[in-house]
Amino acid sequence: MRLRALLDTHSLGLKLLGGEEELDRTVRGVMTTDLRDPSRYLSGGELVLTGVAWRREPADCERFVRILIASGVTGLAAGTAEWGAVPEDLVEACARHRLPLFSVDETVSFATITEHVVRQVSSERAGDLAAVVDRHRRLMTSGPAGGGPEVVLDLLGSDLDLRAWVLSPTGRQIAGSTLADAGPELPAELGARLAGEHLAAARSGRPGPHRITVQGGVQRLDEGHGAGEGPGATYSLFPIRQEGRDLRQTVLSDWLLAVEADAGDWSDERLDLLHGVTQLIAVERDRRDADRTVRRRLAQEVLELVQAGAAPSEIAARLRVAAPVLLPGMGTAPHWQIVVARVEWAGGDVPGGPVAQSLLEEVLVDPGTFGPEPADRIAVAHLGDEAVALVPLPAVPEDAADTSTDGLRAEQLLRAIEEPLTCGLADDGRLTVGVSAAVHSAEGLRGALEEARHARRVAAARPGRVCAAGHEELASHVLLLPFVPDDVRRAFTARLLDPLRDYDRRHRAELIPTLEAFLDCDGSWTRCATRLHLHVNTLRYRVGRIEQLTGRDLSRLEDKLDFFLALRMS
Repeated sequence: MRLRALLDTHSLGLKLLGGEEELDRTVRGVMTTDLRDPSRYLSGGELVLTGVAWRREPADCERFVRILIASGVTGLAAGTAEWGAVPEDLVEACARHRLPLFSVDETVSFATITEHVVRQVSSERAGDLAAVVDRHRRLMTSGPAGGGPEVVLDLLGSDLDLRAWVLSPTGRQIAGSTLADAGPELPAELGARLAGEHLAAARSGRPGPHRITVQGGVQRLDEGHGAGEGPGATYSLFPIRQEGRDLRQTVLSDWLLAVEADAGDWSDERLDLLHGVTQLIAVERDRRDADRTVRRRLAQEVLELVQAGAAPSEIAARLRVAAPVLLPGMGTAPHWQIVVARVEWAGGDVPGGPVAQSLLEEVLVDPGTFGPEPADRIAVAHLGDEAVALVPLPAVPEDAADTSTDGLRAEQLLRAIEEPLTCGLADDGRLTVGVSAAVHSAEGLRGALEEARHARRVAAARPGRVCAAGHEELASHVLLLPFVPDDVRRAFTARLLDPLRDYDRRHRAELIPTLEAFLDCDGSWTRCATRLHLHVNTLRYRVGRIEQLTGRDLSRLEDKLDFFLALRMS
């Protein structure tokens, strides 16, 4: 389609500010961004939509336009919410570089323009294939009655014979075809494996779609043109993401489209069609995110009261106000559980609170994760760098024989998220999660919040990219470790372990692994030698060298405990 056609579509609210002679340029796609340098997300031919939040000084406009021109952008449309009007220096920069510039009426959302462009471009490029999706576009965008992503997945199955699923970052199935002959749901284990490989590929910067061949229960990510040789099912994975944002802000919450087919054999037209499908599904993703706004606000209000030490009666009153949203059909006096999560990135340049909030919202919507409750009862806020989830659990009747309350356990959560999210965090991120016990009233929420935070600190003291701890671990000695000052931890571990590390580095003697195994075997020479595949005399020599280098005696309980704590804190 051409820029002139967009200008002539009055419902899009576009006003031309410059570049009239360039209106016959062809639009091949659309991208929304407020990045100062969006070039990595541009391939050429796009209409770029921006709120101009990247502008800090007039010179920023010249730099931004130069980047767009170098990337082959077709035109630029600027919103006016940030500045009240399109900055004059942006108008001048676009005029200098002959880049068509439009202003967008405040009453028209960027999503409306995106949807229109995607629909038109897909129709022109893919012909009848794109028309398959377009027939039901209104069903998807008309709300819950339209059927959501399942409508488009049904069309992929009925018209193109493609089996497809929408998956969460942990591999949970969000949507699948509802056709009678669509076959079984994607197995949970396979979904997690596909999600993990997709996240790893996304973080590596490899362009999508990513193709994975599953052979004999083992998957392989194919980086060449075709799928791997031999029998097996090949899946092509398409990202459904919020374009224009730092990948670290979305990689742990973005959905993906998994298609049981090898996209390496597809024509450009079919690839364009699937890209259009992902953008249509992204509309549903954005709608669900918007639907969480009220629950986020209510959770924020409740948790701020809890954190400020408000009276239980005040907290209970706020919960009663929130009950119609948080507890539909559930009553007003459930049990509560709190989950605290923190995402940290190397360099600290990406705020962790919103990332952890989106992540918890995606993880905790799975009813199988913590109980039978539906997703719309989970409310997540972020307090600083932490995300805090307020999870209602069914109240147990007083006359019930079993008055215990089942809820989310840390090990359940860790099993569900560890494999795929470790791939998404790569080498520069870390996720730690703490889970409280269930409490029976508003009076217990403050204690539950502190309990979940303490549990998260215990998790943070452990090695690994994804770690979780629950309230049941807070009676253990490891509760003390996260609260030891960093300088004390460093001095203590250096005094005990640095001599062993230096010796291992010089002689490759493996004293540290030997010490870990010896303590783990409770000082049993025979069991430790068997585990390490050593002769007992060799083990005795190594332990003697450890004692000589450190001046400690591993037959004494106090020295064993010191080594144990040093290893846990290192």
